[in-house]
Amino acid sequence: MSTDSRSQNYDALLIVSFGGPEKPEDVMPFLENVTRGRNIPRERLLEVAEHYHHFGGKSPINDQCRALIGALRATMAGTEWELPVYWGNRNWHPFLADTLRQMRADGIKHALGFTTSAYSSYSGCRQYLENIAAAQSDVGAGAPRVDKLRAFYNHPGFIQASADRVREALSRLRNEPETDTQLIFTAHSIPCSMAETSAYEAQLRETSRLVAESLRLGRWDLVFQSRSGPPTQPWLEPDILDHLRHLSSDGVRNVVIAPVGFLSDHVEILFDLDTEAADLAKELGMTMVRAGTVGTHPAFIQMIVQLIKERLFRNEPKLAIGSFSPNHDFCPAACCPPPPQRGGRPPASADQPALRQP
Repeated sequence: MSTDSRSQNYDALLIVSFGGPEKPEDVMPFLENVTRGRNIPRERLLEVAEHYHHFGGKSPINDQCRALIGALRATMAGTEWELPVYWGNRNWHPFLADTLRQMRADGIKHALGFTTSAYSSYSGCRQYLENIAAAQSDVGAGAPRVDKLRAFYNHPGFIQASADRVREALSRLRNEPETDTQLIFTAHSIPCSMAETSAYEAQLRETSRLVAESLRLGRWDLVFQSRSGPPTQPWLEPDILDHLRHLSSDGVRNVVIAPVGFLSDHVEILFDLDTEAADLAKELGMTMVRAGTVGTHPAFIQMIVQLIKERLFRNEPKLAIGSFSPNHDFCPAACCPPPPQRGGRPPASADQPALRQP
């Protein structure tokens, strides 16, 4: 495509993620960053720190961001619209403000932003916009402008990648009767007050429905995991552990868990699903298989590229399937507001540790 077909002169792509510790000595400073202003007792931070130390004191989320960036660079390489790719985190190195300073030094003026969340909610969308704005304020004059790419929960590339991950997981149960197997989609729970002011739950149900339909599966559930905050505050339910107990009591013996609310296999997946849920399933006598997240699936990488191109070029189609239209490019002022402040700030939904208050 020629440059005169461009609708915007974007000159970089910025990957914005949650961040995570890279070594044991990073764990407590990272958790202090995540929970700043939330009055979480230190003993609870130490307890959650053990989740990270269980995996060597390192979250895989940063390595997964590096793999994503590598795949995007390889896919865009040699195209006439190739963009340099930068990366900044909310809670750990490389911090957003540091990345924006480097972008300013490199002469970047106007970047597209890709956040590692597929859905609309305060913590999965608007809070990232606030993080970018705070980093721009910290950098000061000349900080690059950043326009976020749209939510992509119903993009065909995301559905294809998610369905392929579930299909692979189901293949590991191919000798089990289908009537005795339950597909469970999981996502990060959020406060009900946050869910009531966003399309988060509706979008998750649409993704789950589209993935199940593409696999011709009629039996599926959407449940939640990794809730945090005081027990008196209502959050989206049912919880994955409670749901496993319920299914077991109904005689279900085989489950496939598909964490469609997450883009990569980070600590919340490794601990909450691969450890806690897997241990409970074993205790209940259930066979559990966990589907992978989309990660660097080729269809997912191509989806990100298509999201970039639809913003770069006037005639590029905006793809979406199912019951809803493509999400908006620019969030309205009242979109996904923060929930009422009860018991501290709302949590983030990427590699957020499960900081359940005792």
